[in-house]
Formats: sequence, C-alpha cells, structure tokens
Amino acid sequence: MRARAAIALACLVVALGACQQRTADVDQRRIEAADSEPQNWLTHGRTYGEERFSPLDTINTDNASQLGLAWSYELRAPRAAEATPIVVDGVMYVTSAWSMVYALNAATGEELWVYDPEVPRERGASACCDVGNRGVAVWRGRVYVATIDGRLIALDARDGSVAWESVTVDQTKPYTITGAPRVANGLVFIGNGGAEYGVRGYVSAYDARNGSLRWRFYTTPNPRGVDNAASDAVREAALATWNPDAGAWLESGGGGTAWDALVYDADQNVLWIGVGNGSPWNRDVRSPTIEGRNNDNLYLSSVVAVDATTGEYKCHYQETPGETWDYTATQPIILTRLTIEGQERQVLLHAPKNGFFYVIDRTDCGLISAGSIATQTWATGVDMETGRPIENPDARYAVNTSIVLPSPFGAHNWHPMSMSPETGLVYIPVQEIAQDYAQDSEFVYRPGRWNTGTAHAALPDDRAARAAVRNSLKGFLLAWDPVNQREAWRVELPGAWNGGTLATAGGLVFQGTVDGHFGAYNAETGERLWYVDNGAATLGGPVSYAVDGEQYVATLASYGSVFFLAAGFAAPREGDNLNGRVNVYKIGGTATLPPRDFVRAETPEPPVIRASAQVLAHGTTVYGQFCNVCHGGGVVSGGALPDLRRSATLADADAWRATVHGGRTEAGMPDFTQWVSASDAEAIRVYVAREAQALYRQEQARR
Repeated sequence: MRARAAIALACLVVALGACQQRTADVDQRRIEAADSEPQNWLTHGRTYGEERFSPLDTINTDNASQLGLAWSYELRAPRAAEATPIVVDGVMYVTSAWSMVYALNAATGEELWVYDPEVPRERGASACCDVGNRGVAVWRGRVYVATIDGRLIALDARDGSVAWESVTVDQTKPYTITGAPRVANGLVFIGNGGAEYGVRGYVSAYDARNGSLRWRFYTTPNPRGVDNAASDAVREAALATWNPDAGAWLESGGGGTAWDALVYDADQNVLWIGVGNGSPWNRDVRSPTIEGRNNDNLYLSSVVAVDATTGEYKCHYQETPGETWDYTATQPIILTRLTIEGQERQVLLHAPKNGFFYVIDRTDCGLISAGSIATQTWATGVDMETGRPIENPDARYAVNTSIVLPSPFGAHNWHPMSMSPETGLVYIPVQEIAQDYAQDSEFVYRPGRWNTGTAHAALPDDRAARAAVRNSLKGFLLAWDPVNQREAWRVELPGAWNGGTLATAGGLVFQGTVDGHFGAYNAETGERLWYVDNGAATLGGPVSYAVDGEQYVATLASYGSVFFLAAGFAAPREGDNLNGRVNVYKIGGTATLPPRDFVRAETPEPPVIRASAQVLAHGTTVYGQFCNVCHGGGVVSGGALPDLRRSATLADADAWRATVHGGRTEAGMPDFTQWVSASDAEAIRVYVAREAQALYRQEQARR
C-alpha cells in the first residue's frame, strides 16, 4: 500500500463553518463562473482562460508593504517545487517533487493529508529538467495528479485515498510527466515529456469518473501507419512536412511532447495544446531536408486546437517551423478577448521560448500580430503575409558554430505569465541567455539518453571568463501591451530563470526570483512595493485566495528545476534545507521562516591525475554529453544533485568506474555502461579532478 498520511477533513469543515456534502465539489459550472467566487483558485490559472488574475483587492498598492508571513509548510521532498496551488473552500491542494500531493488548511497550513505515489527514483534519470510537478486538478470531490513515471491518479479529496489509477505512457520508454492535468466536461487532459530521450508526444483525455481513455492526439505523425487515434485524420498532412525516408525521427518519434500548456477553451469547446521541440533538436539530424519538400515538421513548436470532446483536429499555428534550437511552444497560454482595430476578437496570447509574443485568433488559428519581447538573433521578425519568422540563415548552424539568442532556456519558459483586465497588460518573466550551437559530427542516436544532435562549447577554463558568462545572463519582469505589441515597463531582476507572475485587482503583480525573493509590484508602473526573502528559489505560479474574508498570497520555494541542475552558478548555499516549502502571506502576518544556514563543506584535497591533453579534452566532451545536464556545466553543481568535485570516489578510479557503470538507481542515476566505456569514465574523472583542483585552490586562497 502506497505511503500516505491522512487526517479526516471533517474537523476542517466544522472549523471553517463551510459544511458541504462533498469536499472539492468543483464542476464545469463553478469553473466557468470562477469570478463569482474570487476567494477560491479552482483550476490551474484560476479560470479556464488561465489569465492568473485574482479579483481580490484587500491586499493592494496602499498596504502591500505591510505583508508578512502568515504560515509556512515544509514539503516532504527536496528538488523542484513548481506547482500552482489549487484552493477550494478553505483547502489547499499542492504538489512537490516526485509527484507527491498535499492537502493543507489554507488558513493555517495544518496538514490534512499527504499522498506519495512512490515513484521509482530511477525514473529521475529520464527527467530532462528535474523531477518537479506543476500541480493538480480538482473535480467532483477528487484530486487528479500526473506522476513523473507517467501515471494519472484520481484521489479522494477527503482523505487522499486512491479512487483510480491509469498508466498513460509506455513505461518501458523514457516518458515523464511534470505538467498539471486540466479537467473540463468530465474529461481529464494530460500530456507528457521526454523528447530529448527519444519519445513521441501526445495528449490524452481520460474519463474523470473511472480513468478510461476517451481519445488521444499524437503531435507528430507515425511514419509507419495509423495509430487508431484522433490524430490519424491529419497524419498525411503532417507527414508531408517530414523526411519520410531518413533522419533520427524515424526511431525517436520526432519529439513534440506536450509537457505543460494545455488550456480548455469554453467558448469553442476546444483544447489548446502547446507542442514541444523536436527529437533530436537539430533538424538536419532529425529530418534531413529534401530539396523541394516541405520540412517544417508539424506539429513541432506549434499551438494546436482540437475538439475537447473527441480530440478531432481543428487548426494550428506553427511558431517555429523546422525548429532546431529547442524552441518549444509549451509555455503557458492565456485565452481572452481583445478589442483590436475596433473589433472584439477571441484571442490566444502566447510567449514561447523563441522570443516572440503572439496574438492568435481562437476561431481559426490565424495570426493577428507578433512582437519581440527579448533580444533575438535567430530571426528579425515575423512576416505577416505568411505568418512565418524572418530567419537569420546563419542561426541554423549548418556549417559554422552560431551564437544564438534565445538559448534553449528560452526567452520565456514554463514560469506562468498573467494578465490584468484592469491594465490590459500581460506580465511575463523574461530572460536573455545566449547559446552556442554547432553540428554534432559524431552524433549517434542513443535511446533513453540525452539526444540533441548539437555540440556546445565547454565553459572557459579562465575563472574570470566564467564569471563574465554568469554575469551576462539577464532577467526581467516585463509588462507587455498585447494590443499594440509593445513594452509598457520592465523591472530588472537578479539573474535569469525567475518565477511566474500573479496579477490582482489590488493593482499588484507578484513574482518570485531565482535567488529566493518574492515581491509585489505596482501593475501600472512596475514600482516595487514589497520584497521579502522567501527562503529559496521561487519559481512557480503564485496564487491569491481568501478564507473568512482574509486575503492570502501563496507561493512555493525550493531548489530544483533544470536551472539548478545544468546551471551550477545558481546553487543554493551549502547547508540550506533543500526541502521545498509552501509560504503564505497576509497583511500583518508575523510568522518567520527558518534561517538560511550557511555551512560550507570544505573540498577535500583532490587527486592529481596525470593525463594527456587529448584525454582531458575527451573527458570534457564526454562529460558534456552525459553528465552536464544533471551535475552542471563546468562541474559546478546546482545543488539539487551532488557536486562531483567533492565526490569521495574521485580519488579511486575503480570506485569511480563502478558508479558510472553501476549507477545509483535510488538517486535517479542510471547505469551508463552501454554508453560510456571504461576509458571514457576515466577521462571524465580526469576532467572532474582538474575542476576539483581549481576549486580547492580557490578555497585555500580564501582561508
């Protein structure tokens, strides 16, 4: 029986004076009328349109400076805490790393129950970007969560007991799920991830009552035949945009995983799907171009509309045709209405990785306008006649290395954006990070491992140059006018990879930062009105709700996500508690967070390993291929996983090789025997030891 701590909710119902027949009794009517109960946050973006705007205004520009901590709850798992909390009738439902679910008293933080799906830890080896989870959905007394190992689980909202469980993926393949389910009209919608590891994306709809599959739509075509899925109707049209005879996509499936943005359109009864990158990234490897043949690779990097009841294809708009930079379109989507040139339009607003902000017609997927929200070198604009980007040909790195903006981290990633109907502005966490791309001349497709088809330079040896790279990263909170496609204001933030936003009727925008702060800004001007140490990186989507007339603002804090794996310079301080937290604020709150204890562990004196320059160079390359994504560029750990420079096995070649070839399944590290030879492992050790020596010398010099 899966581990679960449960406390009956009867006591909570009495305490809140809100006796109901069924806990979390959310249905279509309630979500469509969400504005009539602003005290709740009923679905991922509060409404089906996912504007992430709270009509509550007790907390406002006049008193935001008086905010204080109301309560804090320590989650039971370290690593990424990325969820948007759901709050229904005084109960908060939230998730942590490893897909754990928590029910908390929204007024006090009291734990009501916890559900642990007991995801096998070795599944973490298939998670490109950490083992986070972005939240749950609630519907008719049940709480729905999708797990990192591909299950969709319905829990009884009263006590966390399992009502049903469905496996949504082939678990022999490296699929993962980090996204939050959505529910509408009795159907639960869920996608998946894993494109870099070699999977084919799709979205499924399940019956909310019993977990039976109702329909499925594949986001890349099957080159070998039909799937008996809703997407079969457009298979030939999509296949005409791929190389049918060559390319790694014939084995990998092409990618296109829908790992985050799924938005239900109540006006159209449509499910909007944000589709991910290709597998491998590099189109020349994935689907080699045939002269005269379209090679856009549908439906990669597209927003796709399907009938929410049947999965039938309606229309699509491809934002990055023939994508080759990991420019996903999985970033959060907002559905709204805008008056454009005197006419009210039903529109979709989207700021994907590629750096453009799109306004798209929801009735036919037609492009209305596009503007640039960040520095771009891959394209100079969008041709409004064709709807296609005006590309810089050199950015495709067919011959030479290209330095490209945005990077695979994107100008905007999964961190939610919000929109205020009062200002008409969209509030977007934006970042500017460059990336070098080059053809990987030695690329071999490795199922289950990281496959991009690109080569990237290692971090420079010179420490000052590394610092310059770190300091070049830019992040800012951007207020964007979607009607006129122009910036209203921006606030520079400390570094990149900052958190999602919340807009409120109190004239505020809330956002967390990668360095662990949480702030409130004037929605009209960007003036910062309040700023607090939130204890750890604050990346997910904040929410606001009320209990007994008291307004609260809630957010999560943790160290995790891909930025804390691959970007080690963002590491937490040693000694920090890496368990995530739910932190909730109110006017006049007087609670306090645990201190961020700083205890620096000294680096043991590393071994001096004699090796040729060729071996060192090879170790640098192999580390980049297999280790970089988890243990950090330049062997600088992001804190979520061990810093190899301090590894106890570094001085012992046999122990080092045994770890590489045996893995550590309990920690999510796979056995690399089939990909990394004994000589490769030793070359990696040479490189890591060189980096450890540099760290050791730095620490000794500071003593």
